[in-house]
Amino acid sequence: MIVSILGAGSWGTALAIQSARAGNPTRLWGRDPDRITAMAEVRQNLDYLPGFQFPELLQPEAELNLAVDQADLVMVVTPSHAFPEMLRQLRPLVAAGEGIAWATKGFEPGSGRLLHEVAAELLGARPTAVLTGPSFAQEVADGLPTAVTVASADHGFARSVAAAFHAGAFRAYSSDDIVGAELGGAMKNVIAVGTGICDGMRLGTNARAALVTRGMAEMMRLSHALGARRETLMGLSGMGDLVLTCTGDLSRNRRFGLALGRGQSVAEALKEIGQVVEGARAAEEVLRLAGRSGVELPISEQIHQIILGQITPREGVQNLLAREPRAEIDY
Repeated sequence: MIVSILGAGSWGTALAIQSARAGNPTRLWGRDPDRITAMAEVRQNLDYLPGFQFPELLQPEAELNLAVDQADLVMVVTPSHAFPEMLRQLRPLVAAGEGIAWATKGFEPGSGRLLHEVAAELLGARPTAVLTGPSFAQEVADGLPTAVTVASADHGFARSVAAAFHAGAFRAYSSDDIVGAELGGAMKNVIAVGTGICDGMRLGTNARAALVTRGMAEMMRLSHALGARRETLMGLSGMGDLVLTCTGDLSRNRRFGLALGRGQSVAEALKEIGQVVEGARAAEEVLRLAGRSGVELPISEQIHQIILGQITPREGVQNLLAREPRAEIDY
């Protein structure tokens, strides 16, 4: 199939490489025409994923309308804050009823809505799917073993999207729980920031294990309130992605937390990383969603306050340690 990848950051580029490896003529579009032209010339993304040559079937495309023209699969891979506008641009270019997928993890800024809700509003009735799971862009581009989930209410569309990428060392499973898949992929970024803070403060591996585990409990608690299935959160898009992002130093969210834990400011940490850190944006939306659902998320709350500069990392740790004892399982 002809695959169109919209978003030429590290993750979009890695997925485009994998799609082409799977035998699909693949187009990679980005918002900066000059960068796209440079990619076409050097056959690499020197800005976001240097060192990985583009397969022959991968073609950078600077014009959005040409990138999606007659594409069998359109995959959006922009940051979450750019997701609504990307869909608005796509709406007149993709025929009504044709499916659209995304590999974006996060929430709609200012509303806390999951991205499939945004897509339903902006695109109307059509098949949609999310590709998510434990997957660092560099490792996918390098052809290392990776497993992800493609979730959609439309079983056939989920399988079709999975088939476009399932090849070689890349395995794509399908699911019909899009709420659980999206929530896991977005919320784990917040917990990863917290884990980075913990490690940046040198609090030890016991503390890291406790934070990951209790962070998972917060993900389960909120997913239950939203009607997602617990087994989804225990799978690739939940536990798998959480473990990867909390422990792997390729994670921007973890590196952001590490910088905060070592005493750097939010601005300094973001400048050092140089790319979008979804967890820094997602913390507020997680709490907005939790407030509407009547769910308590103490770890996420402390992380949010640290990001806002309302408390120091040490104060956040002290606040969590001062909480009253409770039952471990409460959902």
